[in-house]
Amino acid sequence: MFPLRINGLRFAPPGRVVLDGLNLELGGEGISLILGPNGVGKTLLLRLIAGLLSPSAGQLDWAGKAQPDGRLAMVFQQPMMLRLSVFANVEFALRPQGFSAAERAARTNEVLARVGLAQRAADCARLLSGGERQRLALARAWAMRPRLLLLDEPTASLDPSATEQVERIIREVRTDGAKVLMTTHNLGQATRLADDIIFLAEGRVQEHAPAQRFFARPQSPAARAFLQGELPWRITFDR
Repeated sequence: MFPLRINGLRFAPPGRVVLDGLNLELGGEGISLILGPNGVGKTLLLRLIAGLLSPSAGQLDWAGKAQPDGRLAMVFQQPMMLRLSVFANVEFALRPQGFSAAERAARTNEVLARVGLAQRAADCARLLSGGERQRLALARAWAMRPRLLLLDEPTASLDPSATEQVERIIREVRTDGAKVLMTTHNLGQATRLADDIIFLAEGRVQEHAPAQRFFARPQSPAARAFLQGELPWRITFDR
C-alpha cells in the first residue's frame, strides 16, 4: 500500500482548476497534516485518495499498484450516523469486511471502550453530542483496522475538551499502526499532532517537511505568508 505516490494529479471541474499537477509521496507511518488556504483543495485531495472522486488527470500509485492493498477509511467533518444504536453504527460498518458476528461484536466493544463510548452503546447514535459523534465516527473507522485513515477537519466544530479527546484517539490510531492523513485549519492542533506538514497552495504541494522544521523555517513564500497571516501574533522564522 505504501509508499503512496501521487503523480501529476489534476482536478478541473468546468470553469475552474482546483488541483493542477499535484505531486506527493507518503510513507506508511505517522500523522501527516495538510494545511493551506480555504478553497485550495485539501478536502478534495482526501476524496481523490479515497476514490470518491476521479481526477481529471494524473495517477495514484499504491506501492506499484493501481489500487490500495489494504483497508482505507475516511472520517468526514460532519459524519453521518445511522438511525441505530451506537453499537450498531460500528457493527454495521464491519459487515462488508467479512468478519464473523462474534468478531464484529468483539471489535465493536473494544473500540467503543477505547473512545469512551462503551456506556452509550445502547443509545441512539443521533442523540450523541457533536464530540461524541466524532468519537463514534472514529471508532467506526478504527474498528476496520485501516492502514490509511483520512480525516477531514475532525475537530472543526468541537470545543477544547472534545477536541482533546479526539486528538487522543487520533494518536492511538497512529500507535496502532495506521497512517493518518488529516486536514485542519487549527495551527495549534497541527503543532500538537503532526509528524510532517503538507502545504497546498495554487493547486500544488508547495512544501512537504517535518512539522518542527516547517513551523520554524518554512521554505516557500506561500507558506511563510500563510503562517504569518493565520497566527494571532507577530512571527519571525529561523534562518
